[in-house]
Amino acid sequence: MKNNSSIVYNVSLVLSDFLALVVAFVTAYILRVSLSNVPISAHVQATTYISLVATILPFWIIIFALLGLYNNKVHENRFSELGRLIIGSLIGILLVISYSYLANVAIFPARLVTVYGFLLAFIFVLISRTIARGIRRDLFSYGIGISDVLIVGDTRLTHELVQSLSNTAKTGYRVIGIVGGEKHPLDASLKHRIFTSFQDAVARLTPRPNTIIQTELYAAAGKNDEILEYAQQHHIDYRFVPGNSELFVGNIEVELFQSIPVIAVSQTALIGWGRVVKRLFDAIVGSLALVVAAPFMLLIALIIKLSGSGPIFFRQTRLTRNNHKFKVFKFRTVKQAYNGLSPEAAFAKMGKPELAAEYRANGDYLPRDPRFTPFARFLRTTSLDELPQLINVVIGDISLVGPRALVPEELAIYKKRHAILSVKSGMTGLAQVSGRRDISFDERRKLDLYYVQNWSFWNDIVILLRTVWIVLFHKGSK
Repeated sequence: MKNNSSIVYNVSLVLSDFLALVVAFVTAYILRVSLSNVPISAHVQATTYISLVATILPFWIIIFALLGLYNNKVHENRFSELGRLIIGSLIGILLVISYSYLANVAIFPARLVTVYGFLLAFIFVLISRTIARGIRRDLFSYGIGISDVLIVGDTRLTHELVQSLSNTAKTGYRVIGIVGGEKHPLDASLKHRIFTSFQDAVARLTPRPNTIIQTELYAAAGKNDEILEYAQQHHIDYRFVPGNSELFVGNIEVELFQSIPVIAVSQTALIGWGRVVKRLFDAIVGSLALVVAAPFMLLIALIIKLSGSGPIFFRQTRLTRNNHKFKVFKFRTVKQAYNGLSPEAAFAKMGKPELAAEYRANGDYLPRDPRFTPFARFLRTTSLDELPQLINVVIGDISLVGPRALVPEELAIYKKRHAILSVKSGMTGLAQVSGRRDISFDERRKLDLYYVQNWSFWNDIVILLRTVWIVLFHKGSK
């Protein structure tokens, strides 16, 4: 039978969000009206203020719901949740202001109450959700709200799935049985009950599982129908993991083809209006960022010019959508003697070819790379050397967010490069905010592929926010 813990948790989030918003606006009123001696612009009684705000706040909750803040996939991803909370709080406060204007009713006794309300609404909701998440995990550790899972299938994905669900206190899932394990033996240390058939599993498992996950499509259609029918009859959640996992990612649509239901799969979810919105966002935000960055870019260019001979910019051929080649703009950080050379050629030229192997083994990084000047290391550490790529963004060569723009020779060794090149490359991307240079080339390309196949505008916002956070407060690029 179904586990209602997710529904209970979502309802709890609705209630805690509403309470957090009420407390936020009450606090805003107290800070500006009760604790301040500065004259107010409108005399609004506390009871009137609270009643008006409480009347409008349900619509604020509806905005949160429309933004997916009560969707499991969102509230289980902190950065995705953070980005949508910011947008939701901004739309919510604009809703309150609009209501006040259209209804010609004074809600806020002073403009500062509006500012306080917006900031405190975001902060208090974020805190309440953090507390709710902590309570939920504590309940998981006591076995409360756990979903029991039966896995059916004998594939390599079965083992990966069992491993990913092994931390029940974190995931909220507990594997209570596995049907299979003959062709792909499971780790004995996992200590899960193994069944030879689905009939044997459902006959011996008490109570019934809350979720059935099938990792193998049997040749006999009757066996597959039996599993799905059992799940439907007993109101059990059913999930199927395809053997070819890459087939069911990206943009998926179920449509009628000559009166026959078919599944249409695109290489990427970034199609149609998504591309239009993304390009408009790049043009507007990229242009604004370029204007803000212009003084810093001018100063950096001046320092590079005065520090020695050679060009200010480094330009190199990179690949973007549909194998299109373009010249990327970056501030030159390599000494003029090694400019334009591959790492192997540069280290050989300086008489230290052994550094090339160390460089590659260390994820394309050396702590004291002799090709760079001290100022160049500063530019690379802070990622300021990549500011000129805003020019590439504005003219449409690349996007603000996307797979890393690589030279043709680097990408040629990756067999799934055509999928990655189905979207524009980006200044930053999922790979950069998931480990920067701390992960291998193959892992970075897998993250690029995941981004392409699972693109969403919200993910772009989250990646941009994480990029700013990493550059300003973490360690930047090595």
